[in-house]
Amino acid sequence: MSWPCRAPRGRAGGAAHAYNTHTLSTLRFPDSALSLRLAWKEKGAIMSHRGAAAREASKPQDRGWAWMVLLAAVLLQGLTLGFPSCIGVFFTDLQHEFQATNSETSWFPSIMVAVLHAGGPLCSLLVKRFGCRFAVMLGGLLSGVGMVSSSFCKSLSQLYLTAGFITGLGSCFSFQAGVTVLGYYFVRWRTLANAMASTGVSLGFTLWPLLSQYLLDEMGWRNTFLLFGGILLNCCVCGAIMRPVQLASRPVLQPARPGEEPGREAEEAQLANGASSPHPEVPQQARRPACLQMLHKYLAFDIFCQNKGYQIYTIGVTWMMMGFALPHIYLVPYAIHSGLEERRAALLISVIGFINIFIRPFTGLLSGLSVFTGRRIYLFSLAVLLCGLSNFICVLSAKFSALIIYCVILSIAMSGIGALTFQVLMDVVEMDRFSSALGLFTVLESITLLIGPPLTGLLVDITNDFHCVFYTSSFFLISASLFMVLSFCALERKSKLKEASKVPSLDHPSRYQYSEILTESQSERQPLPAVIYITSI
Repeated sequence: MSWPCRAPRGRAGGAAHAYNTHTLSTLRFPDSALSLRLAWKEKGAIMSHRGAAAREASKPQDRGWAWMVLLAAVLLQGLTLGFPSCIGVFFTDLQHEFQATNSETSWFPSIMVAVLHAGGPLCSLLVKRFGCRFAVMLGGLLSGVGMVSSSFCKSLSQLYLTAGFITGLGSCFSFQAGVTVLGYYFVRWRTLANAMASTGVSLGFTLWPLLSQYLLDEMGWRNTFLLFGGILLNCCVCGAIMRPVQLASRPVLQPARPGEEPGREAEEAQLANGASSPHPEVPQQARRPACLQMLHKYLAFDIFCQNKGYQIYTIGVTWMMMGFALPHIYLVPYAIHSGLEERRAALLISVIGFINIFIRPFTGLLSGLSVFTGRRIYLFSLAVLLCGLSNFICVLSAKFSALIIYCVILSIAMSGIGALTFQVLMDVVEMDRFSSALGLFTVLESITLLIGPPLTGLLVDITNDFHCVFYTSSFFLISASLFMVLSFCALERKSKLKEASKVPSLDHPSRYQYSEILTESQSERQPLPAVIYITSI
């Protein structure tokens, strides 16, 4: 419906004409205006709903329940990585119970620590398939069953299987999955969360030996192992706390990226928050390539052959591990053999853990300074050298005061090694292949962790002298330190000579220059990994 309108002359008339025209158009089409308003309201409601959903999805991160998960992660690391520190307390009792030699008895802690390190790739597959909560709870169940079964063992070979293999594998599952879930619960405070979680290892080093010695005096090693099985079942409680995180996903109306499978991002979100995801069965002709791709993903042999820095560092750390674990296993038996009281001997390991609580965060902050950028390998080698030189204190004197000084120096060196191990690995390997490089790294070091203590125990049995433990440890640590320093100096010098003889061009950047800026298409094709699986101290 419309009414005739007479437009006045002049500017005012023009404005009035425009107003009347707008009024007339509105009056002529009332249904269109109402539809437009309803459409805008509906669109605003949809956007508001999406924004509220996104805020609700990100709500658990960095707040609220995330701090409970962090507390569970601290407890997990104390229960898993800190547990092997108490095995030395039972070393002498196990020898007397089974009439075994030093070499035979040392296989028990060696198997436990080696499986704890080598099970990393298997745990990664388990986390990817079933989620973090399931892996943590399964690890707690295995650890508890292993220790309960070990209390009924009639021989050392049965102890190798129960407390060594089963408990070590369970500890590996609980530890790695517990560290992984922190990456989903923390974004802004992720660095702080990982640093606080690592203090659980030091707390475990401090408390486990004292508790072990008290329970051993009160009820014997069998009942103590039975009680330890119940304590390790608390890993299942920690896993139950790590409930899935609802992550914000891509809007429903947004199309998938080119080359991306439909529903792939939703599946990855389910995996991230700990839920399982169904996978189609692999065809018969594609199974072998899938296995090769899995080995390429979790065990990076190609990086080991091509990257000289990674090759040198892996060989040096693997060689170092032959002597690194020896003081933790033989320090308490050496102190008891030297006439020290058993309670004081167990206190030595606790001193190492207590000093570690304060020194490790300081070492991490020190290594993060800009002056050490690109030179962390030398700081790491210095810590390894200090660890090797400190062993000569035990050779010079077995008095309690001298052993306390040794434990303080050893703890400072251990803090540097523990804080820098993965930082140096990140310096020599590109981040998009870090998880696979870490898998091979931990598997190789677990081999020397397995054979080092028994071979040293055999040497002690032949010579009947515990000083051989500290001589052997110093030899491997000092030689590994010198090898890494000299090799990286030669590699750096070779790189500088190559750069000086050849002008660098933009088409051929240096292989050690990691300042590449990804374009949008590159970042979409090759997204950086969101989670790094940590499998070693």
